[in-house]
Amino acid sequence: MAATGNEEQTLLPDIEEEAEGMEREMESDEEEEEGMGVEHSEEEDEEDTSEDERENEAEIQRLEEQLSINVFDYNCHVDLIKLLRQEGKLHRLRKARQKMSELFPLTEEIWLDWLKDEIRLTEDESDREKVYELFERAVKDYMCPEIWLEYVQYSIGGMGAQGGIERVRSVFERALTAVGLHMTKGASIWEAYREFEIVILSTVQPPPGSVPSQEQQELLNAQLSRIHTLFRRQLAVPLMDMEGTYAEYSDWADDGVPDTVTHQYRRALQQLEKCKPFEEALLASEPPKLAEYQSYIDFEMKEGDPARVQIIFERALAENCLVPDLWIKYTTYLDRQLKIKDLVLSAHERAVRNCPWTMGLWKSYLLALERHGADHQTVTDVFEKALNAGFIQATDYVEIWQSNLDYLRRRVDFSKEWSRELDELRAAFARSLEYLKQDVEERFSESGDLSCTIMQIWARIEALHCKNMQKARELWDSIMTKGNAKYANMWLEYYNLERSYGDAAHCRKALHRAVQCTSDYPEHVCDVLLNFERVEGSLEDWDAAVQKTDTKLNRVNEQRARVAEKEALQARQEEDKAEHRRKAKADKKSQKKTQKANRTGDKRKAEDEYEEEWGEDAELPSKRLRGEGDFGSTATEELMETESGLFGRRAPPPRKSEPPGFRKNQQGTSDALRQAQDTSKEQQRKDDNSVFISNLPFNLEDPEGKMRTLFQGCGTVQQVRPVFTPKGVFRGYCYVQFEDRLGVPEALKLDRQEVDGRPMYVSPCVDKNKNPDFKVFKYNAAMEKHKIFISGLPYTCTKETLEDLCKQHGTVKAIRLVTNRSGKPKGLAYVEFENEAQASQAVLKMDGTMLENFTLSVAISNPPGRKMEDKAAPSRILGAAMPRQPQGARGKGRTQISLLPRSLYRQSAPDAKAENGTVSASHDTVTDGVDGGPGSGNLDTQTKSLSNEDFARMLLKK
Repeated sequence: MAATGNEEQTLLPDIEEEAEGMEREMESDEEEEEGMGVEHSEEEDEEDTSEDERENEAEIQRLEEQLSINVFDYNCHVDLIKLLRQEGKLHRLRKARQKMSELFPLTEEIWLDWLKDEIRLTEDESDREKVYELFERAVKDYMCPEIWLEYVQYSIGGMGAQGGIERVRSVFERALTAVGLHMTKGASIWEAYREFEIVILSTVQPPPGSVPSQEQQELLNAQLSRIHTLFRRQLAVPLMDMEGTYAEYSDWADDGVPDTVTHQYRRALQQLEKCKPFEEALLASEPPKLAEYQSYIDFEMKEGDPARVQIIFERALAENCLVPDLWIKYTTYLDRQLKIKDLVLSAHERAVRNCPWTMGLWKSYLLALERHGADHQTVTDVFEKALNAGFIQATDYVEIWQSNLDYLRRRVDFSKEWSRELDELRAAFARSLEYLKQDVEERFSESGDLSCTIMQIWARIEALHCKNMQKARELWDSIMTKGNAKYANMWLEYYNLERSYGDAAHCRKALHRAVQCTSDYPEHVCDVLLNFERVEGSLEDWDAAVQKTDTKLNRVNEQRARVAEKEALQARQEEDKAEHRRKAKADKKSQKKTQKANRTGDKRKAEDEYEEEWGEDAELPSKRLRGEGDFGSTATEELMETESGLFGRRAPPPRKSEPPGFRKNQQGTSDALRQAQDTSKEQQRKDDNSVFISNLPFNLEDPEGKMRTLFQGCGTVQQVRPVFTPKGVFRGYCYVQFEDRLGVPEALKLDRQEVDGRPMYVSPCVDKNKNPDFKVFKYNAAMEKHKIFISGLPYTCTKETLEDLCKQHGTVKAIRLVTNRSGKPKGLAYVEFENEAQASQAVLKMDGTMLENFTLSVAISNPPGRKMEDKAAPSRILGAAMPRQPQGARGKGRTQISLLPRSLYRQSAPDAKAENGTVSASHDTVTDGVDGGPGSGNLDTQTKSLSNEDFARMLLKK
């Protein structure tokens, strides 16, 4: 029939074209030129159509090949079905739909298209039965009023067959049970049912003027009773537009509406008023409306009507079918409240088809099958499907195996010495251990059962039920060889097993081995051994136990003493390092003060000598720096100078030439003014009200003005302090201070915003002297199950492209493309979904897919731990007159200029290259016996000291 339908589908366009061609030939006698033009146009259209068909066929083949590689590609299934339907390839379309329906629940749209296509091709009764079967499959996936309405309408078309009317009524009753309580869409089913019965009423009414027979009157009364019953049943259900139904019944009923019906109608109206806020919230919200449905479900569960609870769960799942928690809540309710076999098992089956990656749903399904007496083969098939579902954790496989083993254990009759069920249980235990060792370890690099729980259960079953202690001891020997011998609790578990089902000799042996091997709680194991010998042992056994425990405890105490000594030594070393750093810092500060005082004294001395040489009235040679201005403007510029920042000081302001003696007269005033500046500036700085801006372009023009403009929307900007080098070049960072703290959180929101093509970093302003351990990292470094990490992205990928790719699998809340400091993408991204289920679904669907010829690698976000090791960066030696000082909390000090002649300066080794984030130590960077600081070579590797003759040769060298 499929082939026939396909031929009809393809021949129909040809027949229409031939008919149109014949009409044009008849018209060509009168309008030959116009006909030729039309035929020419048709040829072009046919060429375009054939080209489109070839492209579509190529795309269909590509999609089929992709599905042969990954059959679980949901979007590929959908695209293939759309193309096949567009091309009218019915046979292949049926196969594609059938394959997809076996793997996934189909959406309402896909089912309706499939049903309508099959209905159009229905010719005889056998075809109608196939369509009925298709409808039965469709109504099982989700609760869809539109599919049920299509089902009842199709069944009405077959009412002429034998038993057709009863079949229609049966379908209507099932539709009312499924969706009749749907508050917004259920009324359409009720109205269709009433209209059908009213049509039937018209067929049993006698002709006007005739007297009906008794049989006819009975049929008439029965039909009227059905219609009255339908009205009464509908008015007892809270549905939208109930008032219209009540008015229609009042007009239809000859004797008026009975009081009982009116009473039920008013109760339904009251219930409708209670539910209206929830229905309005659903209408006003955007899909998937999970929060609104959760509130609605909680309300209905408090009301306690099982039918209404079921219908609201079904409505919620139709729009949130990939939320495992919602399925778990629904199936748990059905297991505990309704306990109807068909309903419960159907819900469990749909749950695992929608969320196959959720182990808890499979576990509940297995328990439900056993609870409702499903046959053994059905339970086994479901378990095998669970193993192939693709769980995201190794422990999930351990739990699903435990559930299956529990089921198999409950089937065994241990009163018999041997049974087929017992052999099946032992085989399942052996297979589970092999599966965890091979399949699970290969995928997750761990078995998921570190404490060997399955083997412990097996050993206990062998000892308790099978009285086979030899097998139990073999299993425990295997457990201990898997790295568990050092744990006291494992040995005590084995000891308790021997104590319950073994003998004293094996108990003593187990405890002696425990004392020998345990490393976590040796004292406890020793106490258990001594207590055991107090009750069971002889004097020789007691002496042996005391000797063994004393030896063990002495060895443990020695090890602990060594560890404590080592820790104390490390603590002292850390204290010494901290003290050394404090001393070095203090020495650096004092050295800076001394150097500053020396420079000031030398400058004053040079000025005094200059004045003595030229005279007080002589005019000094003019010297200008980048600009001119009087003393007042210079003082004003010094007052407005921003702070030096972390690594440098702003360029000095220009000054005007001064007459001899002017500086002497103004020295006191200048010093006092500078001291007042520094004091007022320190008083104005407030770190709590400030943010630190970094990674700005070095060539940024007017950084102060741009930062003020950029941050003015965050709050009132009190001051902006850009940081410059001694030559006046912007260093790429600055401070922005607000009037109050309210502007800081708003400013932090601008982190990573682009400024002249580079991402701007915004962080809190914290004094590292007071908070040396303060770190700012705004992203979580732990596992986030609702967020995925994507690598292998093309560098041209944008947020919009990535959002379009990810929103097919859930609601995307945030996307972060990882870039370097210059703003260029690294091909990495983090995508945050609304919940864990959507993130897991995205991992399953997107991992290994292609984007612009790049293969994507997708996983749950689990960043590696951040290492906080201090790494000393090598620095160039600018001069060897004094050792390079370590950087302080506020950055580098002033440049130390070397007074050593260049001919005596020995070149340092090239800078170390960074590899994998670490800097290799440089060598041979010692100049003339003076240590060059970090990165310099060892003193033992220095060359020998130079003599006076060597220095003379260097000075005279040309």
